Amino acid sequence: MSSMQSNASANVTFVRPATFFINGFFNIPHAKYYYVFLSLVYVVTVLGNSFIMFIIYLARRLHTAKYIAVFHLALSDLCGSSALIPKVIDTFLFEHQDISYEACLIYMFFVYHFMNMQSLTLLVLAYDRLVAICFPLQYHAIVTNPAMFLIIGVIWIFSVTFFSVLVGSVNRLSFCGSNVLDSYFCDYGPIYRIACNDNSLNILLGKICYSLLIFTPLILIFVSYFCIALVLFKIPHGVDRIKAIKTCTSHLLLVVIFYIPILSNNIASIITPLHPNSRIINNSLTQTIPPMLNPIIYTLKTEEVMQSIKELYKRSKHTGLHVTTYA
Repeated sequence: MSSMQSNASANVTFVRPATFFINGFFNIPHAKYYYVFLSLVYVVTVLGNSFIMFIIYLARRLHTAKYIAVFHLALSDLCGSSALIPKVIDTFLFEHQDISYEACLIYMFFVYHFMNMQSLTLLVLAYDRLVAICFPLQYHAIVTNPAMFLIIGVIWIFSVTFFSVLVGSVNRLSFCGSNVLDSYFCDYGPIYRIACNDNSLNILLGKICYSLLIFTPLILIFVSYFCIALVLFKIPHGVDRIKAIKTCTSHLLLVVIFYIPILSNNIASIITPLHPNSRIINNSLTQTIPPMLNPIIYTLKTEEVMQSIKELYKRSKHTGLHVTTYA
């Protein structure tokens, strides 16, 4: 009987807010200029990633398993930035800081899902380089287009499933006090911290999320490059070794740009408590700058892409000249 009464009282005290209030910066003058800067970052991100996807789609020489993964990375960067930045701009530039409970959870899901897609796609590209350098004779038999589509399909299923569970776990929380989120978007951590019932499961899921999103892919990428390094040291000719290293430079730059800021933020927060404003700036730049830089790096640092751009330009120029002559 007493257990029934306690369950009934628990149901009565369970509170789900109609809206959350996204707080943003604390007392920073001219903070809107920062959000204007993010809007410029978004424009460059959209143009850059659309361009690299357009080149891969048009250039037949890029219709390979590796560039299927590169195309997916560009798509993930584009979708991730589109899930985050326009809403941030709407929230703070147009002062729509109240967001409905359901919209907040959807917002959270897409931001985390596409960030996870970026991380896992970098792991897929590391796998591609591992096979290409360690098993060059078997590369075209192992890393095929159907195999790459299958890998990407598996990571999508995994990511959608995990983040559906993560976001769904918010529904078990009761918010009987504040509904103010000390963040710049519907972040998982600030949400479970303001709950007034047991949030131990959410803390555990948050730690698992970081492990799956950051540490596990990074460790596997490190292991793959350790194996690549062992093979490179065995190559007798320095020219061949440099040529093999060049095929990895673009990917290594993407890995550094994506993971180092995130790791730095986590280490800094463990060593010393970060001011909310510092945390917002660090996290927002970590989520928005890599998607902007990725297509620039792949365009400038990858010979195949540069060659494809030149060929497409010559083809379009020749077609235009032919049409003009015919007219």
